[in-house]
Amino acid sequence: METHNYKDLKQEINITPELMTRINELISHYPEDKRKSALIPVLHEVQDAHDNWLSYELQDKVAEILGILPVEVYEVVSFYTMFNRRPVGKYMFEFCQTSCCATRGVENLMDYTCEKLGVKVGETTSDGLFEVRGVECLGACGYAPMLQLGDFYHENLTKEKIDQLIDDCKTGKVTLLDK
Repeated sequence: METHNYKDLKQEINITPELMTRINELISHYPEDKRKSALIPVLHEVQDAHDNWLSYELQDKVAEILGILPVEVYEVVSFYTMFNRRPVGKYMFEFCQTSCCATRGVENLMDYTCEKLGVKVGETTSDGLFEVRGVECLGACGYAPMLQLGDFYHENLTKEKIDQLIDDCKTGKVTLLDK
C-alpha cells in the first residue's frame, strides 16, 4: 500500500472543450441525481487526457464537475490501482500477481523485467518510459502469466515476449489506448 503524500505534486489542468464534451456525454448516461455514478469512467477520460495521472487539484476539478465532495474522488482514486496519483512511466507494465499468474511464474518475470529495465517494482526508468507494477487479478487466468500495458493484455508471457515488448515500446510500435 502506498503511503506517500502526493499533495505537493503539481500538474497542469487542461479540461479542453473536447474533453468536457466527452465528460458530459458520460454523465448523460446517469440520472441527474446520480451524477456520482459517472465517476470511474470520467476519471479514466481525465487521466488519459493528463499524462496518465491525477493530481489532487485534478481530482478536485472532477469533484467540482460531478458536484460531489473531493474526498469522494480521493477514495476512488486511492483504492483502484488503475488510477495514478503521481507521474508514471509512459509504458506501465502491470503484472497480474494473483494465484494463476503467481503459480505460472509471474514473480520471476517481474524480476526479469525490473532487472532488464534497471528499476524496482513501482519505480520509473530515468528516461520516463517504463514502470513495472504488480496489480490484482486482471481476469485473464486462462492465459497466465499476463500483464496489462495501457488498454491491452499481453498473455502467456515468457522472457522472450517481455524482451520483444520492451523493444516494441522503445521503437514506438506499441499502442496504449483502445480508441
